[in-house]
Amino acid sequence: MNASQTERHRNPIPHTEPITGIPIMTDRQTRRHFVKTASTSAVLAAAGASGIVRGDDPKKPGAEITPQQQVPQAELAPGLSIGRILLGGNLLTHYTHSRDLRYVYTLAARYNTKEKIFETMAIAEAHGVNAVVIHTAAGVVDWLQEYRKGYGGKMKWIICPTAAISDDMVAYRDACKMLRDIGTDSIYLWGVRGDQLAGVDLQGNLSTPRPDLMRKAVEAAKDVGLPAGVGAHRLEAIQCCEQNDIPADYYVKTLHSADYPSVSVNHDNRWSFTPEETIRYMENVKKPWIAFKVMAAGAISPKDGLTYAFQHGADFSLAGMFDYEIAENTVTANEVLALDCVRNRRRPWIA
Repeated sequence: MNASQTERHRNPIPHTEPITGIPIMTDRQTRRHFVKTASTSAVLAAAGASGIVRGDDPKKPGAEITPQQQVPQAELAPGLSIGRILLGGNLLTHYTHSRDLRYVYTLAARYNTKEKIFETMAIAEAHGVNAVVIHTAAGVVDWLQEYRKGYGGKMKWIICPTAAISDDMVAYRDACKMLRDIGTDSIYLWGVRGDQLAGVDLQGNLSTPRPDLMRKAVEAAKDVGLPAGVGAHRLEAIQCCEQNDIPADYYVKTLHSADYPSVSVNHDNRWSFTPEETIRYMENVKKPWIAFKVMAAGAISPKDGLTYAFQHGADFSLAGMFDYEIAENTVTANEVLALDCVRNRRRPWIA
């Protein structure tokens, strides 16, 4: 990932204040405004629920949801049991991976207000999607705490710090301590950093690997008493961990097929560059695997994306979802997990 792409990932909401602020109007944003939130009736129908409470109500948003199905749970690390499907954080921070359709970022920001984010997490919890995977974008730490403390949310937090990683590790260690102190359940090395420290970027450009810093990052999380993972877009990062005995508890690694029309466009549209090689390599990896980008940021259907991930070895799947998608995706996930090709897959279930 080049410098401009990294900066865009850190600040993914064009022309807006942090999530807890108000979007700034520009000439590019004054037309076709999306409504701030969907109507309550539409949310209820889509979620298959009744009585969802708005975020400014003293009761927990979604407290009265009665889901028809829940996703099964498994242990990611000792004492940390989570759903086989995890809620992805990109849509909550409005980073949509929408190729060159820049208006979609603003659309997501208009829809996923703080109140809508609280509803989304409550609906996810009710369906057994009880963990959110997210990075420390602006405002995230504040609204996670507000949801948990102010509304009784039980969502578990698996967070990757975006703090700088350096030889002295001061900033990264401080970030780990802060995350531990506010109640984070696990910390993992951000995939952008995992690639870089393994000596490769998203485009495959090579640099000098720094497995010593990768080790320090994992140990920084363990030193504050939390399970630690490593994220990666490139297989080289997982190989670097395995070859250097990096003490990660689990991996967060992309996996999706190349079976979608825009796969070769090479513009914010591909994250699993060697899926077949990844599948073969991960067969012998004895640590839990959270697969992410399984739907190639919306280019692959949930059924096809989840089937590909679970059939080929993932123990968990990350899924970026809007509130109205959760109930249906829960049903889809359960159908996929019951498929013979998933139940009889080559890689054993590690979690």
